[in-house]
Amino acid sequence: MGIVERIREKARADVKRIVLPEGDEPRTLQAAAILGRENLARPVLLGAADRIRAAATAAGADIGGIEIIDPAASPRRADYAARLYELRRAKGVTEADAARLALDPMYFGIMMVKLGEADGLVSGAVHSTGDMLRPALQIIKTKPGISAVSSSFLMECPDRSLGDDGLLVFADCVVMVCPDAEQLAGIAVAAAETARTLCGIQEPRVALLSFSTKGSAKADVVTKVQEAAAIAHRLAPDLILDGELQLDAAIVPEVAALKAKDSPVAGRANVLIFPDLQAGNIGYKLVQRFGKAKAFAVLQGLAKPCNDLSRGCSVDDIVSTVCMTAVQAQ
Repeated sequence: MGIVERIREKARADVKRIVLPEGDEPRTLQAAAILGRENLARPVLLGAADRIRAAATAAGADIGGIEIIDPAASPRRADYAARLYELRRAKGVTEADAARLALDPMYFGIMMVKLGEADGLVSGAVHSTGDMLRPALQIIKTKPGISAVSSSFLMECPDRSLGDDGLLVFADCVVMVCPDAEQLAGIAVAAAETARTLCGIQEPRVALLSFSTKGSAKADVVTKVQEAAAIAHRLAPDLILDGELQLDAAIVPEVAALKAKDSPVAGRANVLIFPDLQAGNIGYKLVQRFGKAKAFAVLQGLAKPCNDLSRGCSVDDIVSTVCMTAVQAQ
């Protein structure tokens, strides 16, 4: 059973309420129909009910039984506006601003998650990452001890000798352009949690990657990775983590025996932390294209789960992302 199938089974075992702010988007409607029919999640579509139903009919999506909430008509809107004002008035948000924001399906959905009225949120078929991430950071914020939101890619490789039976977690490949040492440490801790929660990896073994292994080269970028490893050890003392390590030292036992024989991670890493976004983005695409790996992205570090889609996403992508969000919420 592949990672997506396992995640769907986990989602089905403990069904969560996931809000979809792009309620009249055709692929989202088709995904909501599948999620409801297969009992993978309890989707909540946001938007004007008549527009949503008309769009569902046009898309051939049977959304009978799927919950629809129109922010403009919701009895919760006034309370959400009041809560938004309290949360954001120190940043200059007025009561009128808060009332306007509470009409926005994205802010409305984020408030549902913030107040525990939904377990998670998925968007991105229409909106950009920033459209979702901005209100999520303003309202939901990050987990304690984590200074920034980042991403992980679940990489399912045909070579089963790699990682955890062919499964590895790569971070960060989407969000943080040039993390400092503290942020890089937070990415490492969050990626290990993603490995446990989503992938079922019982023993995450985290390698912070560099072009240097254990001091073989000297540079400020190497020092950053070394400092991040030290900070991550303080944040999560029980986590099996080491760095800095070159990629081959991290995943090839024979190289590890030569370059880092005393490392608890070298040669058997299943979570790979890249020093910056250029390395991470190039790295996952190399493995995806040359190594024929399947790649699935999630956000991590938020206090409650919210995930982003590519605007070119398929219906199946939306279903899978909702399931991953649901499992994160468990």
